[in-house]
Amino acid sequence: MAEKILIVDDEESIIEALSGILEDEGFEVFGATSGRQALDRIPEVTPDLVLLDVWLPDLDGLDVLKELKGLYPDLPVIIISGHGTVETAVRATKLGAHDFIEKPLSYDRVILSVQNALKFRALETENVLLKGKVRPRQITGASAAVVRLREQIARVAATDSTVLILGESGSGKEVVAQMIHAASRRRHRPLVEINCAAIPEELIEAELFGYEKGAFTGAVTSKKGKFDLANGGTLFLDEIGDMSLKTQAKILRILQEQRFERVGGTRTIKVDVRIIAATNKDLRKEIERGNFREDLYYRLNVVPIEVPPLRERVEDIPLLIEDFLKEIAQSTGLGHKKVSPAVIEALKRYHWPGNVRELRNLVERLVIMSSGPEIDLSALPDYILQPTQQSSEPWFACDDLRQARALFEKEFILRKLKSHGGNISQTAEAIGLERSHLYRKMRSLGIWGVKSGEG
Repeated sequence: MAEKILIVDDEESIIEALSGILEDEGFEVFGATSGRQALDRIPEVTPDLVLLDVWLPDLDGLDVLKELKGLYPDLPVIIISGHGTVETAVRATKLGAHDFIEKPLSYDRVILSVQNALKFRALETENVLLKGKVRPRQITGASAAVVRLREQIARVAATDSTVLILGESGSGKEVVAQMIHAASRRRHRPLVEINCAAIPEELIEAELFGYEKGAFTGAVTSKKGKFDLANGGTLFLDEIGDMSLKTQAKILRILQEQRFERVGGTRTIKVDVRIIAATNKDLRKEIERGNFREDLYYRLNVVPIEVPPLRERVEDIPLLIEDFLKEIAQSTGLGHKKVSPAVIEALKRYHWPGNVRELRNLVERLVIMSSGPEIDLSALPDYILQPTQQSSEPWFACDDLRQARALFEKEFILRKLKSHGGNISQTAEAIGLERSHLYRKMRSLGIWGVKSGEG
């Protein structure tokens, strides 16, 4: 997507000339002939950079600069002036201007200054992402389920399609979102993440869409929302099943139009954002209960990706443990410990209701609490060594009968499929179901990608 530049100058001939050379360089250019017009256009245009003249008919350019930096501190501004003095340049720099260019303008100098300012802003954004440890990770494993998952990620990453990631809590949905973004054409633009379940309902609109100055008590300046920050990149909506119906309606509009208004604002802002959503809930059931919009579900469910729970890929546990041991050794300084084969076998037998996140937490605890260089069976907690009925049969841990029945049916069908080599027809006959009924049941329970032995 082309980067946007706003030129603010009372001479329309200068706006026209600068627009021509900047458009030839691939930028999208907008103009304003006064300070007030510039301040009014910025929320609408959302420029990546502003070229600002000092002498304007209504406001002093440096006063406009001061207001811009108060409202949009990350927006680079280049001052241009036909009456430049050292004092003016120093003041502009102190107020946050990236550069100061005197008229008559050297177009080569303008282009170089614009490119440098945008590169500097990109580096600042990258630095923020690195400091926040928002870096692409990888799904660890060599199981058939993980190989299929990687193939799906590679296919969808090459497109701009909306993705709905499904999976249990702790299974790695966030990592999948990061992998999709890192392999996409948007990888040089931001990946902005928001946990819809962690933000109070009354604040989530302001977080997503931003707000204008004075929109509510405490809004002393305007602030960009997550959609603004993700412009040109990817927005990851984690736990979208926990979003209120009111906010769902606004998300649906953005998906359809790529436009929104900030809280307290009236101007429509256009963005180019790819949406990746994730949930550990069954959204079809949430629709039946009236908690989730059916039209939003179909908008999000363009490309569904199911992340398998750890209990369905236990062969990956040794590789995961090795990764965690290396990571923990670096972060704790306790050295690289080993795990005995007996411990690994015990961990493979456990049900892992908390999935990969639970395994990672356990490995960290074992590294810290074990005194020797090797972690043996004596270090494992009792619930791992002696699995209770609840851990091996998780349906008994459910309070809801429908959820317990779904867990039992899923485990029952998975075991029967495994015992029949993935053959759908044989499995259906063995458990007394029609083949088509078994297919429907598998889809409703989220059983995907089972290798069929038919044919």
